[in-house]
Amino acid sequence: MSTGSDSRERILARIRGAVADAPDAPEARRDYLTTHTPDDRVIELLAENLADYRAVVHRSDAEELPSLIAGLLAGRGARAVLVPPLLPPSWLSAIGTGITRVHDDPEATAQELDAVDSVVTGCALAIAETGTLVLDAGPDQGRRRITLVPDHHICVVRVPDQVVGSVPQAMPRLDPTRPLTWISGPSATSDIELDRVEGVHGPRTLEVILLTD
Repeated sequence: MSTGSDSRERILARIRGAVADAPDAPEARRDYLTTHTPDDRVIELLAENLADYRAVVHRSDAEELPSLIAGLLAGRGARAVLVPPLLPPSWLSAIGTGITRVHDDPEATAQELDAVDSVVTGCALAIAETGTLVLDAGPDQGRRRITLVPDHHICVVRVPDQVVGSVPQAMPRLDPTRPLTWISGPSATSDIELDRVEGVHGPRTLEVILLTD
């Protein structure tokens, strides 16, 4: 009785014999387009796709940013906001004394993070064609879990510097050794009846500020 190994070797031998005289495969071409979005459409497409994923999109310049963030936190009734280690101090300079700043603590438990209402971060990159934000745990973003546990995430994207058209354009700008988190809209899932439930795997509400430097 032949073994499975014998059968496999016979099949592989037949395949090798069948392709022995076949020409070498052509070299893979790399001259394909890396994006289908013109440069002058990238920012608008990002805003459209973010909104399509049910993120709330705002636009601001540096001068208006502190009051915008303060207003968004107040509108949520936030009493505590998580702050990454090197978030620019000016971003939160307009929040009132009624909101406690909670600094990113590696020892904080999931229960402690869940008690925080909001988190404000920067991002590593934003991708227009997919409406995706990429975080890499940089100093203005903090550890991954501080953006996954609180129910409200405000993410600031510097435009145009941090925006690319497509995933192929994004990959060379990202460090694969860092813990990358790819966010396309607020966390959501659907059951077999297609009933959408938000906030299961991350923030229920995602607000994105497109910051013009």
